[in-house]
Amino acid sequence: MRIDFRDLSFSYEQGHPVVNAVSMGVPSGQAVGLIGPNGSGKSTLLRLASGNLTPDRGSIELDGDAVAALRPRELARRLAMVEQQRTLGFDFTVREVVAMGRIPYTGRWMRETSQDREAIERAMRWAEVEDLSARSVRALSGGEGQRVFLAMALAQEPSILLLDEPTTFLDLRHQLGFLSIVRERMANGLTVLLAIHDLTLAAQTVDRIVMLRDGVIRMDGSPHGVLTRKNIRDVFGVNAAIGRHAETGMLYVLPAVGASS
Repeated sequence: MRIDFRDLSFSYEQGHPVVNAVSMGVPSGQAVGLIGPNGSGKSTLLRLASGNLTPDRGSIELDGDAVAALRPRELARRLAMVEQQRTLGFDFTVREVVAMGRIPYTGRWMRETSQDREAIERAMRWAEVEDLSARSVRALSGGEGQRVFLAMALAQEPSILLLDEPTTFLDLRHQLGFLSIVRERMANGLTVLLAIHDLTLAAQTVDRIVMLRDGVIRMDGSPHGVLTRKNIRDVFGVNAAIGRHAETGMLYVLPAVGASS
């Protein structure tokens, strides 16, 4: 399933546009990374795509169907989102939280079928939270909690996954594991749109990068084409050292304090 943004604009309380005339598409099975400085519109764009915000102008479409026209239950069967930080008002166990991903199928009374149970167990296995099943989500570290919310999103069995800085609270092993899980799901057709700060991680994870500043797309292309010293200096205001790892050939981006421009 693909997602399209068409001439999308949004402002908070009639202020300066946070997203300004954004048009872009994410084809089925592709991972697109949103990068840019704080306040560039990355998270807002994801919240618009999820239906949590309503655009001032333009539209978001899933395989040609407007998000605004979809009922919440139908939207939740197509699209899931993992936010940077999320809290729950009650003391649920990890399994109970993951099972919430099945609400679009079971309804709020949560009458699980064998198919639901299989989806829940599978998602917990993928996210490596099986051993946390009976623990309270309030007793988890930030990284553990993030993996639980990924499991909940995967239990939802979406065609499109939105990720807002998903690796912020994860250690290096779980950062790589988290993104590896996402890439594996993409092999089965999952479409991914993620906001990410770590430019090296972005370069090594996504198929395409969209660089934002002040709510406007400044560059859109392959990681190698977008992550240049000039583009990073123009958008982030910093110098960077860019190269390829000697053994893997993967692109890396490092701050180069004091480097000449």
